[in-house]
Amino acid sequence: MKFLKTVATAALTVGALMAGHAQATTLDQVEKAGVLKVGMLVDFPPFGLMGTTGKPEGYDADTAKALADYLGTKIEIVPVTGPNRIPYLLSGQVDVLVASLGITPERAKRVDFSRPYAGIEIMVYGKKDEKVSKPEDLSGESVGVVRASTQDAGVTKVAPDDATIRRFDDDAGAVQALLSGQVPLIGVSNVVAAQIEKAAPGRFDEKFPLSSQVQGIAVEPGADKLLAKINEFVGSAMKDGTMDKISEQWLATDIPDFVRNGSAEEAATPKTATN
Repeated sequence: MKFLKTVATAALTVGALMAGHAQATTLDQVEKAGVLKVGMLVDFPPFGLMGTTGKPEGYDADTAKALADYLGTKIEIVPVTGPNRIPYLLSGQVDVLVASLGITPERAKRVDFSRPYAGIEIMVYGKKDEKVSKPEDLSGESVGVVRASTQDAGVTKVAPDDATIRRFDDDAGAVQALLSGQVPLIGVSNVVAAQIEKAAPGRFDEKFPLSSQVQGIAVEPGADKLLAKINEFVGSAMKDGTMDKISEQWLATDIPDFVRNGSAEEAATPKTATN
């Protein structure tokens, strides 16, 4: 009986909390508070990480700070995890998510997304003299991938039967295999490709894309004015070079066109989120 009473009390408490946050956070509330509470991953470098000073850093942190500046507020970054980031938003613990949240149809049913501010592209990448520009050209080739990764699935899906797929335990292993000549090609993200270009400029290039995913800033459904202001910020930051500066700082490359020219509506098509 005591157990049942405890469960009932807990249920009432959760219900009260949910009932107490029936309204979406509004732009007026954020401006009145003078603080923008931002949910951010801190375990997904270079987008989000804890710096040596113990404060959140990364692509998402710089984007969130620029957004707060645009709104004329201070910023409070609240660390979240992949599983709890949307619940944190919907329960009012944060005002927005700048948390590497890929725009998918499933997520778009729960939250409202801004236009894309970042994105990850998966590609086949390799030696410049490799004449590869489409999946069929992988015939007879050896391609390195990280085992059970998005690039593993992408390469496996399109590679001809006579292609050799070499699987490594992590990106470092696949990259080292490319740099040392063990494989002439690898499946990789644009983030890692930019790091390779920085380490070995001019030796490698993109052969063809496998997939891409854009990330949006998320707000609660119904926060229309706040979302409109965020879209205004993203558009301005794309135009004045702010986003390119942040991307160059953390990804060593400008904003890719599939992000710059994308929209939340176009992105919300049947795709599987990579993060």
